[in-house]
Amino acid sequence: MSTVVSTDGTVLACSVTGSGPAVVLVDGAICHRGFGPGAAIAEQLAGHHTVWTYDRRGRGTSGDTAPFAVEREIEDLAAVIAAAGGSARVLALSSGAALALRAAAADIGITRLAVYEPPFSTGEEQRERFGRYVAELTATLAEGRRGDAVAAFMGYVGMPAEMVDGMRGAPVWPLFETVAPTLAYDAAALGVETGAAVPVGLLAALDLPVLVLDGGASPEQLRAPARAVAAALPGAEYRTLEGQTHEVAPEVLAPELLKFYA
Repeated sequence: MSTVVSTDGTVLACSVTGSGPAVVLVDGAICHRGFGPGAAIAEQLAGHHTVWTYDRRGRGTSGDTAPFAVEREIEDLAAVIAAAGGSARVLALSSGAALALRAAAADIGITRLAVYEPPFSTGEEQRERFGRYVAELTATLAEGRRGDAVAAFMGYVGMPAEMVDGMRGAPVWPLFETVAPTLAYDAAALGVETGAAVPVGLLAALDLPVLVLDGGASPEQLRAPARAVAAALPGAEYRTLEGQTHEVAPEVLAPELLKFYA
């Protein structure tokens, strides 16, 4: 493990594996180096790239510094890219993709960006649902009810209530509660004030190669945003990985990334 220090002094924990041009992975909600797909994806790419995985602030063994703003997470990613040599290809998953798209607009050294199923809202019903989720998340976190915050997130992403209740006793649940405050960070990256609407204006101004991916077995509420993001990006590539869900298999994702990053 190595560390990188962000602009505001927050220490970020990183792992580096492989050799070749740098790739930085940006996780989605809940995930970090110790929990999520990052390590397996890094293993798939390590034969061709130096892969940097890092714990986003407030997760894993990274620090956190108040007050939070999306700009701080953009500075975090910029710090990792600087440590990787000043420029890097980036892979960003789920709500991490929303963060990476905003970071690309800040011109922090992203040379090629691949995003998998950024969960923006594509209709009024979805925007209203996101607003209700944010309100519940804000209230539960303010009251220190981290478990209820996690439950709100899981309900929002479509997990049945009885399944959520069953998970509360699972060994992994305390790990979820540890990173619960960062769910607000992901919501902010998606755009709380806009109801997580696709940021068409921001995307239209991006000037770098972008690959937008989704899974053929994912629900329409995740595939529709991917199509909308691809349509808003000048010259973006859009591909569907048949049979894949939001929990994409690293061995299926990696070949598409290697072609794009080459």
